[in-house]
Amino acid sequence: MTLKTVAVSLLALSAAIAQAQVPAGNSAPRPVPFVDTIPAPQDTPYPGTITLDVDATDTDRGIFRVKETIPVAQAGHMALLYPKWLPGAHSPRGEIEKLAGLVIRANGRIVPWTRDPVDVFAFHIDVPQGTRQLDLEFQFLSATKSDQGRIMVTPTMISLEPNLVSLYPAGYFTRQIPIQMNVKYPAGWTAAGALPARANGSAYAYQKTNYEILVDSPILAGKYGKTWALSPRVDLNVFADDPAELTAATTEQIDAHRRLVDQAVKTFGAQHYDKYEFLLSISDQLGGIGLEHHRSSENGVNPGYFKDWENSVTRRNLLPHEFSHSWDGKFRRGADLWTPDFRTPMRNSLLWVYEGQTQFWGYVLQARSGIVSKQDTLDAYAAILAVYDTARARQWRNLVDTTNDPIISARKPKGWTSWQRSEDYYNEGLMVWMEVDAMLRRQSNGARSIDDFARAFFGIRDGDWGEVTYTFDDVARTLNAIQPYDWSGFLQRRLTETGQPAPTQGFAMNGYKLVYTAEPTGYFTKLEKPRGTDLSYSAGLVADKDGVVTAVIWDSPAFKAGIDVGTTIVGVNGEAFSGDRLKAAVAGAKGTKEPIRLLVRNEARLRDLAIDYHDGPRYPRLEKVGTGEGGLDRLLAPR
Repeated sequence: MTLKTVAVSLLALSAAIAQAQVPAGNSAPRPVPFVDTIPAPQDTPYPGTITLDVDATDTDRGIFRVKETIPVAQAGHMALLYPKWLPGAHSPRGEIEKLAGLVIRANGRIVPWTRDPVDVFAFHIDVPQGTRQLDLEFQFLSATKSDQGRIMVTPTMISLEPNLVSLYPAGYFTRQIPIQMNVKYPAGWTAAGALPARANGSAYAYQKTNYEILVDSPILAGKYGKTWALSPRVDLNVFADDPAELTAATTEQIDAHRRLVDQAVKTFGAQHYDKYEFLLSISDQLGGIGLEHHRSSENGVNPGYFKDWENSVTRRNLLPHEFSHSWDGKFRRGADLWTPDFRTPMRNSLLWVYEGQTQFWGYVLQARSGIVSKQDTLDAYAAILAVYDTARARQWRNLVDTTNDPIISARKPKGWTSWQRSEDYYNEGLMVWMEVDAMLRRQSNGARSIDDFARAFFGIRDGDWGEVTYTFDDVARTLNAIQPYDWSGFLQRRLTETGQPAPTQGFAMNGYKLVYTAEPTGYFTKLEKPRGTDLSYSAGLVADKDGVVTAVIWDSPAFKAGIDVGTTIVGVNGEAFSGDRLKAAVAGAKGTKEPIRLLVRNEARLRDLAIDYHDGPRYPRLEKVGTGEGGLDRLLAPR
């Protein structure tokens, strides 16, 4: 029997079995076949240069008006794509729903378009004979309320991401599509970004580049802005709602940012940019953001970054983290995450390196540079470790599976994060890399550390701002070249294990262990302030200033009492709710047999609940193990 005969027989048998499983007399439709007519990307040059003109002057309504000209070489079918899978988002999060008013013309006549029935980010057209270019007009309707998405336009500031205001032709690697963008901003405004531009007043003509680089080159523009040179190749561009936020910056604060650049270059041993632009917005109107790009980063913080330096400490990890991404995530990128266009799905299996090690270096560099003190950094570590020390989710879901979370949940709120897990490849990834550092030091008798890995893995090809991809085996092989060990087995175990305690041992090996005390650290107090009352490590809940419960730890005393996210605490031990009363009740129940009595409301239902907890307040901190300088002390010291 031939293979063809076998295949036909198997198909016939499958059809017969399927038919036999349908109850007699029931309708049983067959699926309508789908043929993908969107051309796959090819690594060949696109014939011509796209021009993109964006009018960004409508700051009252946040409407970007776009005119785009796309050269064409031949008539016939063509597909235009709106970017869907965006680097840094780790998921298909292109805001296609905000594209409106799309009209396509050829030789002055409207060309009808049809949206793809499966990939709604694609538009099909038939290019008429004799057409040399397509002229597109449309608008991007940016969010005007936070429930529509991130606010990108305010009366004093604009965050312009080129992927949101452009379409590109299918069938080509995006690095092969030339494009030149022009943007008109409100009168008197200035703009900053990685892509060089010629400014004529508020009209900016950006340097011709390719579409991949354009999408990787966001722009921050505003009425009030200032730029500080941090090095010959790195600038800090800051825009604010209030110009006083800019004049408040002190020499010492800017010098700390200069040390951040210096310490990063010393740590990684190379620079993977020609110029790098920090884009920092200080605003309570523009939506916050922390998004990496190869030669820039988008960073958004609330007012007070410079003006209230002492209390902004919990927000100052943002720039060290995003800057580290220029090396980790942009230059070195997981092989299954790199894609030739913004339609091809990205696979996130190596985010424990991309984000986990970036998270690791962000905290190290904040301490090395002094943007955040060593003690505050230690206290920040304690807050991270405590989350995983108390969470139960590691019983059933392993670390590497959390790399799927950006796609599974699209970063939407969850009810039971301590049981469901979230994007734990960030902070649990940090913990794994701390253990790698400790093991390198132990195995080499102090001669090697993770700094050696940083230089070997990221410090290659100085000045190259393309991408060098890697696999799991490349990571293990690099570690093994630094210090022979079964790194592959170790990493596989940490990535796939369940039912084990959180991997805090790297900190203990490096000289600090997690403990809980009755008083919070200063850092924890600042971290807690915007959240309300954080009793995660005692009663097992977090409540905002109005008593609304925003988090409950799975299997905690609060959980066992029947409290869930959204519950409102109305009363505490017979008195009206306040955060201080709730904390006092936890402290007062220590060593007694009396429970903490709560009156709670869920919608119209009122309940009297009893939290059976008697161990008093518990707040995380790191405690020194032994004497003398440990591995973590050496890790956080300036280079």
